[in-house]
Order: sequence, then C-alpha cells, then structure tokens
Amino acid sequence: MLCGALLSGVGGLVGSIGVISAGAAVATRVDPTALPLGDGNVSSSPKVGSVDSCQTQFGNIGGAQAVGPWINTAAKTWNSTTKIAVQGAVSWPNASFSTTVSGSRRVVKTNDLPQGHTTGTFPVGANDPAAAYDRNPNHIAAQSITWNLPADPTAASAPSCTNGGAIGVLTDGVVLFNALDGEGRDAAAHEVLDSCGGHPEMSSTYHHHEVPSCILDQATGRSTLVGYAKDGYGIYAERDSHGTLLTNASLDACHGRTNTVTLNGKKKKLYHYDATLEYPYTLGCFHGTPISTQ
Repeated sequence: MLCGALLSGVGGLVGSIGVISAGAAVATRVDPTALPLGDGNVSSSPKVGSVDSCQTQFGNIGGAQAVGPWINTAAKTWNSTTKIAVQGAVSWPNASFSTTVSGSRRVVKTNDLPQGHTTGTFPVGANDPAAAYDRNPNHIAAQSITWNLPADPTAASAPSCTNGGAIGVLTDGVVLFNALDGEGRDAAAHEVLDSCGGHPEMSSTYHHHEVPSCILDQATGRSTLVGYAKDGYGIYAERDSHGTLLTNASLDACHGRTNTVTLNGKKKKLYHYDATLEYPYTLGCFHGTPISTQ
C-alpha cells in the first residue's frame, strides 16, 4: 500500500512485507500481492481473523459496485500493490484534533478532517478511473466529535461486537470504522479509497477502515501509538527488530494482546490492539467497554 496510485492502508504497505509473529524464530511472510480476502469472515462472537459485528444483515448497497481486477475471487486474495486509489490531493487547513487526560478520562476532540495528509477528491469524478469500480457519491465535511474515554481502560466481563460506524480514532484525527463495507465485505480490498486510505460515507464522515500507510510510514519504532479505540485501549503499530508488523497469529480474537509498548514516552505492559497487514486490520471486537456515542 503506497501513497499515490496504489491503495493506501495497512493492506498494501509494501515496505513491510515480512511479518514475524511474536516469539517466533522464523519469519512468516505476508505477501502484499496476495493478501487473504476477508470476505465471509464476519461472526456473531469473537473469533481470530474475523470481525465480531453487531450488524448481522447486510444489503447490496454501501460498497463498491464492481469487483476490481486486483481481487482474485477464485483464490480469495487481493493484490494491494495494483489496487488503484481515488485521485486528488485536497488539503484541510482547518483540521483540528486533540487528546487530553482529565482525571480518569481521556478527552478526544476532533472535527474529523485529516492532519498531516491530503484526501482524494470526493464525490468521485466521472473521469476518475476509480469510478469504474466505486462511484462514491459522498462529500467530506467537518464533524463535531468529543469522546470521554477511560484513561486507564479495563477488560469487560466479555468482549463485545463492533458497530458499523466509528469504533475508534487514529492519530491523524480521522475516525476508524471496522473492516467491513456496507455489504459486509472486506472494505480495504473492495472499496476504492484515496491515497491515504480514507473516504466519506453518506453522513459526510471521512473515515479509515485500517491504519493507512501515511500513518504507518511515521510509526518506525518497535511500538508506536497510532490511535484509540472507543473502549479507551490504544491501537499500536508493533514491529520486530527488522521493522515488520505482527500477524493475526500473534493476536487474540479482538485483534490485540498484552505486551510492553511505549506510552507517553515510557515503556509499559498493557493490553492494546495492533495494526496488521491482514484482515481485520485493527479491531475484531471490543476488549473493554466502548463508550456510547451518537
């Protein structure tokens, strides 16, 4: 996943094709030209490599209208190195994002416009090659979002499902959705996103379905905080000594684990979610109790 003509997002991060599972002696390679397609990996309970979805019925709208040539439906794989991106480089100088800790709460405020990168041009233009596969008709507009997350989250009595809207926010100030499109398919594979892995939905909310390369390219350390889920737990890009990301095999059903990571410049052992090249990319379910938002 490269910024530019190739798909942006976790799935296509070509620079990190080698992934080593935690504690493994031998590297397990993830091929960006044949990533496992997540279609069908939707569950009603926590399951490794799946999305535990609150929504159980999906329609035939809300996703790309045609399957792109980068998807091999027979092999159930997709090629992130040949996937196209929505054209355009729109700047958002009024982007606003902050996180502050007040007592036991972490207050997240954002207007959902991206900091540090541009977006594609939406609605998708008729002359954009992306229109042949995904005629996204929606605009990008500022939102008003304030979340009061637990600053020191704890595990819920049982994991819970992810909804179809925002499940977290990334460090570019853009909200994160789960890995599904409106038809219940692998959104990173099917939907044509812009060069930094984002697009708007019908309420004009710009969002990611994974941690895009424009964020991961800056996350070069062994553990880098790249966002927060709505239960307060951090989302991290964890890398081994070779700079490669973890695989699903290292993670639990919610796509997380307990390990020592860097938080506020200090090493701390805590539970967190991990960005991977593989579906479901960020969260499979909520490990803690997500806040209620409208």
